[in-house]
Amino acid sequence: MTATPHAIELVTAAAEACAEKLATETVAYDVSEVVGITDAYVLASAPNDRQVKAIVDEVEERLRELGAKPVRREGDREARWVLLDFIDIVVHVQHAEERAYYRLEGLWKDCPRIELPESVQQVNRERAEAGAPVEDAG
Repeated sequence: MTATPHAIELVTAAAEACAEKLATETVAYDVSEVVGITDAYVLASAPNDRQVKAIVDEVEERLRELGAKPVRREGDREARWVLLDFIDIVVHVQHAEERAYYRLEGLWKDCPRIELPESVQQVNRERAEAGAPVEDAG
């Protein structure tokens, strides 16, 4: 089983929302083979709590336009790690320090990555060149 087309549509919209708010290291994984409750995870980082909140708000707005509302939202009070559960996908927006510490990519490294639009990849490259943390590929 792979992520559904609807899940991929939500992943794309979420990743584009992250890029619009200049998130760093935005990636997505198809976890449908190993997680029975969702199809995909989107991970994104921000250098400060205020930007984490801005990214989360933009993701929610974009996905609401597609008819998706989060069934669960956790961590928004502290804005260090906010989890948005849309059932088909789960979006993690983390403060850069939490991202480096918890290294969620390590948990899902064996899952296929979902290719994100070129616009998102471009923001990832630009943010990395500007000195934002670079994702650990392994």
